[in-house]
Amino acid sequence: MDSAQQNRHREKMIRRKAVQDAEVASKTIASKGLLIVHTGPGKGKSTAAFGLALRALGQGWKVGVVQFIKGAFETGERRVFERFGEQVAWRTMGEGFTWETQDRARDIAAARAAWAVALEMSADPEIRLLVLDELNVALRYDYLPLDEVVAALKARRPDLHIVVTGRNAKAELIAAADLVTEMAAVKHHFAAGVKAQAGIEF
Repeated sequence: MDSAQQNRHREKMIRRKAVQDAEVASKTIASKGLLIVHTGPGKGKSTAAFGLALRALGQGWKVGVVQFIKGAFETGERRVFERFGEQVAWRTMGEGFTWETQDRARDIAAARAAWAVALEMSADPEIRLLVLDELNVALRYDYLPLDEVVAALKARRPDLHIVVTGRNAKAELIAAADLVTEMAAVKHHFAAGVKAQAGIEF
């Protein structure tokens, strides 16, 4: 890179920094408990939520996790989070996906029990981040009353961050959220015949 190119690059970055600094300076809310939704048909919704949970743990926060649909089989993420001891409250409340249980009444009962635990955790002042894994699926199948769930999430403590995962997030939940990320399905190895693998899917 010659000196003229270097100067043009430097001037461009000076302008870019000025725009960025002005954008940051315009934000006036120092802190706020966020409602975060990870949805969409692509892989990575729960993975992203657990990555955020690790970041929170690194900041010394206590984290809560309630799994609504996934069964009690051992997963890599659960094993890791259990190593944090009392810094993580982890409850796997699901009995497996609905096509596995094939019992709607049982699915509804499990979802309601999970929601009760979620409300308990959200009231715990020590928990700063709460992951409600696959809550979107429970709402999609009407296992829980949508209005009640959205109202409770909106009424969360001011310092509590909540992450909701799962496909097909309801429009009402998306409207209430502060941050929504939709995972797009571009390509998936499962379509090519590759089974779920330890360390990748669980």
